[in-house]
Amino acid sequence: MTAQPLHGQVIVITGGAGGLGVATARVCAEHGAMVVLLDRDADALARAESSIPGLGSTHVLDVTDRAACVRVIDEVVARHGRIDVVWANAGVSVFGPIDALADGEWQRVIDINLIGAHNIVRAGLRPILASRGYIAMTCSWASFAHQPGHSAYAAAKAGLEAFADSLRLELAGTGVAVGAFHPGWIDTAMVTGKLEQPAFAALLRALPAPFGTVSTVDAITPHLVSAIERRVARMIYPRVGWALLAGRAVLQTSVFTRRSRTVAPEIRRLSEHR
Repeated sequence: MTAQPLHGQVIVITGGAGGLGVATARVCAEHGAMVVLLDRDADALARAESSIPGLGSTHVLDVTDRAACVRVIDEVVARHGRIDVVWANAGVSVFGPIDALADGEWQRVIDINLIGAHNIVRAGLRPILASRGYIAMTCSWASFAHQPGHSAYAAAKAGLEAFADSLRLELAGTGVAVGAFHPGWIDTAMVTGKLEQPAFAALLRALPAPFGTVSTVDAITPHLVSAIERRVARMIYPRVGWALLAGRAVLQTSVFTRRSRTVAPEIRRLSEHR
């Protein structure tokens, strides 16, 4: 698809105060985009606002609050006049066997990563239809490569990918493009925080290189910016993830899950100890 210059576009990013969101926002703003950051962390939003020249606006938002999503989108349209891109990027993760997780943690991952994405996408759909814009969702490698200890995250991201794929067809003929973004292991707080858990570190060690490699935010950011510019249907980084996508039909066979099955008892033991 022909690239759409970012200059002048109003780009709304949930989970925008940290990680991939704030890094991508900074580059988009440098290209002249009017970037709007939505996040539940008011302090992180304030830091982003002070560090990104030309940032459009920031709004404290919990994406699980459907009415709040509608209100914030209305505020953005009232202030900036339009919305060209909505990127549903807010996400959380927990790691461990489901019976080792605290009550409510599994549900919380689904509520934020999947239901929250629906809430902001639905709230933003009318202005996106008006601008013939772009909807993106952060679906992760976990949408097609499922590992022990990540059942909530995998379920949420698989559902999110299905949502993106279905919505893309649903909006055919409207001029709106829909993209699924699939980062692998990236050194955001979501990943680095879990690296302190011995069970998670054991999982990464068990994965064959390069599938257990943690990439930097700086490395993936240009690919995210390019994906938004080109309004792609799918972006995968690192590129070796395309092999996982192509082979998804066999990823759960006994041959390909041997390492994961081998490390699963250790993950359970370490998680119970924690």
